[in-house]
Amino acid sequence: MQKRTELNLNRILISSPAAGLVAGLTTSVFGHFDWANWIWAAGTLPVLAVLTIEIVSTLRHGDVGLDIVAFLSMSAALIFGEQLAACVVALMYAGGQYLENFAEGRARREMTALLSRVPRNAVLHRNGELKTIPIDELAVGDRLLIRQGDVVPVDGVVAAGVAVLDQSALTGESIPIQKRMGEPVTSGSTNVGDAFDLIASRKAAESTYAGIVQLVEAAQRSKAPMSRLADQFAMAFLVATVIMAGAAWFLTANPIRAVAVLVVATPCPLILAVPIAIVSGLSRAAKRGILVKGGKALEAMARVRTLVVDKTGTLTHGRAKVTAVQTASGFSAEEVVRIAASLDQASKHIVAQTIVSYARQLGLRLALPVGVIETPGEGIEGQVDGRDVIVGGTRFVASRLDAGERAAETWRKYSGALTVSAAIDGKLAGEFVLADELRAGTPELLRDLKALGLERAILATGDRCEVAESVVAGLPFDAVRSDLTPDQKAMLVLSERKNGPVMMVGDGVNDAPALAAADIGVAMGAGGAGASAEVADVVLLVDRLDRIVPAMTIAQRSRRIALQSVYVGIGLSILGMFGAALGYLTPVQGALLQEAIDVAVILNALRALKN
Repeated sequence: MQKRTELNLNRILISSPAAGLVAGLTTSVFGHFDWANWIWAAGTLPVLAVLTIEIVSTLRHGDVGLDIVAFLSMSAALIFGEQLAACVVALMYAGGQYLENFAEGRARREMTALLSRVPRNAVLHRNGELKTIPIDELAVGDRLLIRQGDVVPVDGVVAAGVAVLDQSALTGESIPIQKRMGEPVTSGSTNVGDAFDLIASRKAAESTYAGIVQLVEAAQRSKAPMSRLADQFAMAFLVATVIMAGAAWFLTANPIRAVAVLVVATPCPLILAVPIAIVSGLSRAAKRGILVKGGKALEAMARVRTLVVDKTGTLTHGRAKVTAVQTASGFSAEEVVRIAASLDQASKHIVAQTIVSYARQLGLRLALPVGVIETPGEGIEGQVDGRDVIVGGTRFVASRLDAGERAAETWRKYSGALTVSAAIDGKLAGEFVLADELRAGTPELLRDLKALGLERAILATGDRCEVAESVVAGLPFDAVRSDLTPDQKAMLVLSERKNGPVMMVGDGVNDAPALAAADIGVAMGAGGAGASAEVADVVLLVDRLDRIVPAMTIAQRSRRIALQSVYVGIGLSILGMFGAALGYLTPVQGALLQEAIDVAVILNALRALKN
């Protein structure tokens, strides 16, 4: 809304000098030059008035920008009788501001698209009827109808039907996904299939999409640090412009040359190209499912030299998987899996549910356990098909067996893996080996990051040393730090900052201190821990670690394009100023030259939107 208002104001401002320029030129054709000068001056004054207000406002906040050069050039042109030049400068300045706002709006398009999709209402099943209500009134447990084309308003699970969902606006993935009954659905997805029912698992304000919207709004309010860097350049450029204009006037006794110098320097590519390039990078990252919270984060990511990455849920999937089943003599693997999984149905423990899922993947029919007794965090006991069964940690199961059975079997040891033992009718029957799998493509990820300038890669985890070492075996990590507490992770990040900017990647609440301590904190997945997403500078909306590569690529390219625009634009402006000081450019010619430079650098800055 603010950008739209600025565009409308700029349209009005453009119309004043444009009308004045046309009317003045028409009047001069008929020989009324005095009237033409008055018309050109009248067309300039509205732009000069608005510019004066803006300068006063920025000075009150302690900001000094190159708008002052535009003010000086228009004022000097009017004072020294160059009304046509003043009107041209006013038109070019207003046009440049309009072009900047238009280009920035184009650059923010992908981010704004996320906000424009926010659903306002939901269709609720209530008392046998369908009722449309505001999403703020939804409660956990409500049953909703998600029609074709609807944006899912809250996080939930499919209650009826098959959900075919387009998540491209959130994750950048163009291929729709299917969710069946009982499977979770993320808010912000678009239903591109038949209507289905959804049971709300969170309120609207607490859902994934609401969190993403808040992050986007915060990112849009931020100011690019390179804009602040541009302001620092602006002060030096302003001083140089005034000195060159003053010198031209002093050495030639011709104030028109000073006016021409000021005109060529207005407006400067510094205040146009940098924000556009940075915001273009933010928008392009959002299109790839990478939410960067403002230009400061994008600019810092372009200079990262050290990567510190968490293990569980970041480098690995964070979900244990049965990788092997070892059985004792007299027991088959299928028998051990079926009986152990049948008993584990009575436990909510994540390891127990992993074994249950594994059995179902094998197509085994599970029995109903009875007489279940669970020792939280240790294991579970009960009867399955009339047989006494114990499933749990190796020590827990061994403690329930006699001494002879404890040493009956020698299992193969798997480095870095979790083992779960199973005993049937008082005998050790088998052992499940569970491991958290490394994300696919991790070696390629580290290789690509090194190619982008990364100098050090460090694994930081709270897991045991042997587990951490086994996970990264063969990977190009420069160091492995294990058995770390959250504050020790943060200290590791701080100690690495001496080698250059540090990027920390994590997904859990325990990673939040380290994310905050890093130059760039990256949180994995918008559905992850809220604390991590809140303190992180970058949120990967899709649960894929390889998105860091395009994030860094976009950041480096945006920064490079911004600096190119600045150096080329300033260089051309300085050449034009020398030409004006030597009398080769009149004020009107200088204004036209500067506008050509501005258009060129803005178009160059928009290259940051392209692949």
